[in-house]
Amino acid sequence: MLEKVLIANRGEIALRILRACKELGIKTVAVYSKADSELMHLSLADESVCIGPAPAAKSYLHIPAIIAAAEVTGATAIHPGYGFLAENADFAEQVENSGFTFVGPTADVIRLMGDKVSAKHAMKKAGVPTVPGSDGPLPEDEAEALKIAREVGYPVIIKAAGGGGGRGMRVVHKEEDLIKSARLTRTEAEAAFGNPVVYLEKFLVNPRHVEVQILSDGQGNAIHLGDRDCSLQRRHQKVIEEAPAPYINEKARHEVQARCVQACIDIGYRGAGTFEFLYEDGNFYFIEMNTRVQVEHPVTEAVTGIDIVKEMLRIAGGEKLSIKQKDIVIRGHAIECRINAEDPDTFMPSPGLVRYFHAPGGNGIRVDSHLYDGYRVPANYDSLIGKLITYGADRDEALARMRNALDELVIDGIKSNAPLHKTLVCDPGFCRGGVNIHYLEHKLSSKK
Repeated sequence: MLEKVLIANRGEIALRILRACKELGIKTVAVYSKADSELMHLSLADESVCIGPAPAAKSYLHIPAIIAAAEVTGATAIHPGYGFLAENADFAEQVENSGFTFVGPTADVIRLMGDKVSAKHAMKKAGVPTVPGSDGPLPEDEAEALKIAREVGYPVIIKAAGGGGGRGMRVVHKEEDLIKSARLTRTEAEAAFGNPVVYLEKFLVNPRHVEVQILSDGQGNAIHLGDRDCSLQRRHQKVIEEAPAPYINEKARHEVQARCVQACIDIGYRGAGTFEFLYEDGNFYFIEMNTRVQVEHPVTEAVTGIDIVKEMLRIAGGEKLSIKQKDIVIRGHAIECRINAEDPDTFMPSPGLVRYFHAPGGNGIRVDSHLYDGYRVPANYDSLIGKLITYGADRDEALARMRNALDELVIDGIKSNAPLHKTLVCDPGFCRGGVNIHYLEHKLSSKK
């Protein structure tokens, strides 16, 4: 088992990792920027180190500062959480080269899956279903690019190979727009990701976003922990997630889960990871793999009883996966609402002083948040301030508990998107289940 883990993150995920470490008897090191000196987990960690000023580029994204903090505190491992450097292959490589254990996959695997073209190729090789497309970089030769798009069929979407988070994408509905759109996307990709390579895929009109959670020890053992539906999104950012995904073709579900497990074994994956798919007309289409713990991991923990973060730590410590696929039983249903410090109507960030915070309680309710009375939400980082998770024997019970929990939640002093969530968990379409990725955007635009 790991002796001392440096948590290279902030907010609720840093607190989540710290709690898992403490349960396993692992000492912790918390790092923070000057803007984050009031974070809750700092007082709970065994040691804490300031790694720089408020801008993330000079603190949470500053690799030398994080590695130096690990050296001076005698940490043996670094957990990146999500966001920031979590999927940065260079960071993982530098951590390992400096003599520390990176809690996650190897740098080579992060690079493989971080490039959407190489990731898609690896998944096709493993038998994971993918979206029809260019099967590699879109050729710069105009005639060849036009030929590929015709064969795939319009509409198509051009994506940056190094993109993510909804950036570096452009939908093309007509052939005459293809070449110009490809040029623009290449230019944007070079500027945003330092990689001008783009690829082309069939644009699915009304898909859902369904993902498969896996655990793999990098020693030939892997399992899946079921799936999640993350279709309720705004500008490609998830708002509500649930597990398991409702109304999925069972044969297709089991087949794609088995393919994901095999893919992890094939590429030597280590740690927790998520295969993300578009799901339409009973078919799954791979879009990307997240090589880290996901924001929405608690819903999977609720329906499986598996602590994903603790399993990540055990795997990083060199242990083989002790859980067999037959041990995993999906029970009940769980829903997660992402609580952000933002105006629920304009979505503008709302940093500031939290005068009063009351977390809801009751059977089947979990709150992952670093908020407390008197905490000041800084303006420098992502607006996520908490996650509200409810569990029930079925989806209806999980929804009923979420409505109660949102009614009990109090965040005074700043604005939050809780009012939006109250509307969504009573929305007839969402309550029926199985909405597509455009549902929330359409709902919001119809209010204007």
